[in-house]
Amino acid sequence: MTPTSVERMIRSALPIVRLAQAYLPLSLARWVEKRSAGRVRLPDDVAHEVVSADGVRGEWFIPQDSPKDRVLLYLHGGGFVYGMTSLHRDMVVYLARKMGTRALMVDYRVAPEHPFPAALDDCTATYRWLLKQGVPARSVVVAGDSAGGNLTITTLMRLRDSGDPLPAAAACLSPVADLTEWESVKPFSDPLLHPKAVAMFNRSYVAHNDAREAMISPVFGDWRGLPPLLLHAGEDEILCEDAVRIRALAAAAGVEVRLEVFPRMWHVWQLFLTLPQTVQSLEDIAQFFASHLLLPPDP
Repeated sequence: MTPTSVERMIRSALPIVRLAQAYLPLSLARWVEKRSAGRVRLPDDVAHEVVSADGVRGEWFIPQDSPKDRVLLYLHGGGFVYGMTSLHRDMVVYLARKMGTRALMVDYRVAPEHPFPAALDDCTATYRWLLKQGVPARSVVVAGDSAGGNLTITTLMRLRDSGDPLPAAAACLSPVADLTEWESVKPFSDPLLHPKAVAMFNRSYVAHNDAREAMISPVFGDWRGLPPLLLHAGEDEILCEDAVRIRALAAAAGVEVRLEVFPRMWHVWQLFLTLPQTVQSLEDIAQFFASHLLLPPDP
């Protein structure tokens, strides 16, 4: 399949974003992000509510007539240093409408002000809060992109280790699974991610902790007993390697896992809803989740 005009146009802008990640001061980049997030316009059939989940800020996106006992818990990406963006909100709304399911996006604390384990603590607390609201674990699915993909997996591992009931399934979009590889800047080829930016992201999150800690780099963790996993990665992104490693580790541990690699795609291309490959990816995720949410809830 040849690239569409939309794909070519978006790809032509990636080098600008790549340089901005590396050289724009974090405070300025966050200011731009906050300004853009305030311009989100939701469809008329989707309600928006801000909630405190035991002290963790979150945002509900509620399609009309969606059941109250089924939830998509979404953990946004952003290198562990950026908050939720307008692009993340648009993508989550698309998924929520496609699934006919309420979606809760966690506004977890970010580094460097709040390094590991702050974000993981917030994601875990939000999931537990959902269960306290009466939502059965088997009626919850979890998804995340990039750093949020990392948090999706580590949240599952922490919940399993603590004896909490696990969600029905999880999906990771371009997840990062090994932060030890970026402890020093090194050259690599990626159309969106700059090595200097990635090194800054990971240093900010890891701080004085050991990057080989399983709750930071889940490639060093125990994958047994996790719920079914769906992985999507782009052929052109360096984190495709992490997705391949995740699939191998999960499969070896007996976890039901599927990896889809999309030709020519870059890191978290799903944020661009005009791309045909985005529609293909999000519809696959929605169908994957729908098939698992059909299972009966916990007794």
